[in-house]
Amino acid sequence: MKNISTQFSRIFVGILFIISGLIKLNDPIGFSYKLAEYFGEPVFNMPFLVPFALAIALFLVILEVVLGFMLLIGYQSKFTINSLLVLIVFFTFLTFYSAYFDVVRDCGCFGDALHITPWQSFIKDVVLLFFILILFFNRKLVKPLFGNTVQNILAFASIALCAFMGYWVIHHLPLIDFRPYKVGTNIQKGMRIPDNAPKSVVEMVFIYKVNGVDKEFSEKDLMALPEGATFVDRKDKVITEGYVPPIHDFAMEKDGSDYKEEFLDEPKLVMIVAYDLVHADKAGLIKLEKLNQEAKAKGYKVIGMTASSPEEIAKSKKEFGMTFDFYFCDATALKTIERANPSIVVLEKGTILQKVHYNDIADLKL
Repeated sequence: MKNISTQFSRIFVGILFIISGLIKLNDPIGFSYKLAEYFGEPVFNMPFLVPFALAIALFLVILEVVLGFMLLIGYQSKFTINSLLVLIVFFTFLTFYSAYFDVVRDCGCFGDALHITPWQSFIKDVVLLFFILILFFNRKLVKPLFGNTVQNILAFASIALCAFMGYWVIHHLPLIDFRPYKVGTNIQKGMRIPDNAPKSVVEMVFIYKVNGVDKEFSEKDLMALPEGATFVDRKDKVITEGYVPPIHDFAMEKDGSDYKEEFLDEPKLVMIVAYDLVHADKAGLIKLEKLNQEAKAKGYKVIGMTASSPEEIAKSKKEFGMTFDFYFCDATALKTIERANPSIVVLEKGTILQKVHYNDIADLKL
């Protein structure tokens, strides 16, 4: 019985770590955004780690996949199981903290492929911790599947393949796109809310200073406020989350007007996405004006999309000789459209036909 539970735990934990790791390794930049959120003020308050978020993300996801694979083949079982235990204890603490203090709504455990709440993620980590503890106390039963030479080759091959995959998707695009803006998506349809969709239930919360301390009161409590209470602020507390369309924060704004209805009706539109022009790749920006001229010659409307300020837009246009107009959209939405900064999206009446990294502009089919 002990051996059966150990081998089941070995397979279950190994496969789950590999799947979870590969999904994030498919899009390490997206996972780095989630890590940057954890490094921010509401959670760890370690902003100095934000510039290293991508490197840390790559290390963690490669470690996750490799440890899962090493567990399955029984490679260095003591080291592997101890490492898995350390990882899962850390993740369990992290997801509990996120859930209890409601600081991160989506843990990012399975990237954009599967969105789960921090409480669901915490339960998942507790289950994993249970099975890893079985492995920890019975690690002598985790035997290698092959001889030492084969085991070593397989372990190092897994590291090399994961590193290559990480390099490839960062310099090109994710192998599988799980995001709301994947090829084939119609943006207008993605923004629609069905007539019978559940609506959010929101409660107004009022903050008053009472004896020097900020306290929250509901609408019903306002009739019995303590004497001397001073109003500070009001916020909306979501009791029940209603339906949120897959695409809900998309805009094409310029000079106070939103042009998305007009542009999303264009039969031939090239959208150049550069969410941050200051930190955009210079080699990529240099290629954009040539692309603009080639696309316009073939009858395309070409626009830029950014969250940068008008001053930053003017500076970049002058530096790189760009003659197309830029329109504003929230940086989070633009990062969801495409990870590369800049990247190119081709649309036909709001339907995404093609997306390419700036390294792959030559692959565009215009």
